[in-house]
Amino acid sequence: MIRRLIAALTLSVTAVTAQAQTQINIQEVTSPSGIEAWLVEENSIPFAAIEFVFDGGAVLDAPDKRGATNLMMGLIEEGAGDLTAREFQERREALAASFSFDTFDDSVTVSAVFLSENRDEAIALLREALINPRFDQDAVDRVRSQVLAGIRSDANNPNRIASAALDAAAFGDHPYATPINGTEETVTALTRDDILEAHRNALTTGRVHVGAAGDLSAEELGEIIDALIGDLPETGPELPEDVAFGLDGGITVVPYATPQSVALFGHSGIERDDEDFFAAFILNEILGGNGVESRLYREVREKRGLTYGVSTFLVPKDFTEIYLGSVASSNDRIADAIEVIRDEWAALASEGITQEELDAAKTYLTGAYPLRFDGNAEIAGILVGMQSVDLTPEYVANRNDFIEAVTLDDVNRVAAELLDPDGLHFVVVGEPEGLQ
Repeated sequence: MIRRLIAALTLSVTAVTAQAQTQINIQEVTSPSGIEAWLVEENSIPFAAIEFVFDGGAVLDAPDKRGATNLMMGLIEEGAGDLTAREFQERREALAASFSFDTFDDSVTVSAVFLSENRDEAIALLREALINPRFDQDAVDRVRSQVLAGIRSDANNPNRIASAALDAAAFGDHPYATPINGTEETVTALTRDDILEAHRNALTTGRVHVGAAGDLSAEELGEIIDALIGDLPETGPELPEDVAFGLDGGITVVPYATPQSVALFGHSGIERDDEDFFAAFILNEILGGNGVESRLYREVREKRGLTYGVSTFLVPKDFTEIYLGSVASSNDRIADAIEVIRDEWAALASEGITQEELDAAKTYLTGAYPLRFDGNAEIAGILVGMQSVDLTPEYVANRNDFIEAVTLDDVNRVAAELLDPDGLHFVVVGEPEGLQ
């Protein structure tokens, strides 16, 4: 019954936020202890969502302890305080609360959704998980086994193989070079002390961003923040240095017995706070984005039937910037797909786009943006994401104006500067024909 209520409430909030589109009121909140947060208050529906992003993430793992942060975050709700793992889950279910804990290269995230009537109990339960996780050895062994199973599965997934090979070659001894879930060797060797250290390192109040939406006042949010994370450490270890994308143009083939080859390709990208980022964003939508019919989709799939899908994406990470793409094709046609991608990369760099392409991309990007605000959890995530990249609350209202302000000359200049067909490096996993 309670789950059906939450589903109904989510649908109601979706309708409200879709109608409001991006005209939302973002309150800047400071908790009594000084932790800053953003809030979109909506009292008509009796539930709320809170999202925490802690900067750092998997890059904080030492080289011989890769996977420690990921394993720690997988263990947070496997028992806390006086509650065993089963008792914790039963309590959360009884409250109809939803918690999630995720690990990324540059951050760890904590998300919570709860009913207003159960707010205090849900917050108290989540606090135990964040402040007093048990990390019982039986839970460590169980979750470690799950992580190791995932690592072994990735070793047989062509997409994962391609990603791991590209990262290892591009980033050398930087943490970006290895997967966030670690290796079989590092994860197997992790001890409970390593997990406790990862907890101290990753969850620090000096690197936290907080977003909330729903049935909360600013005063209530401040008290909740301090209750949840006020007792966490303020500081953590130093973050790593910036790293350049360290691959020149070329092709790396990773032999793998499969009838279809998978290729991940890319070169250096553009910083999120670069003044030309919006021009690059539109450029990517036209070249290989998923929202409108892209040039690569048209040339590689529609005209030649070389793939079921091809896409590109800007990846501005905290310590590097990448421009990546992916494609899959049969072993006897992957070389043709790569040639077409390079040709389109070069054509766009030298000839630019048309006004018609620019107008279509703007129409899609500005029209799709309000649809992202389709629920409390989504809004909380957007608020915290904006803070993570140093945007201001006004960005929500102004974002589409930034898109509209980009001119044809802007995009074509950025295309000439950013796109480097000779610098594209392809990592191909499979048994491709015609490639060395």
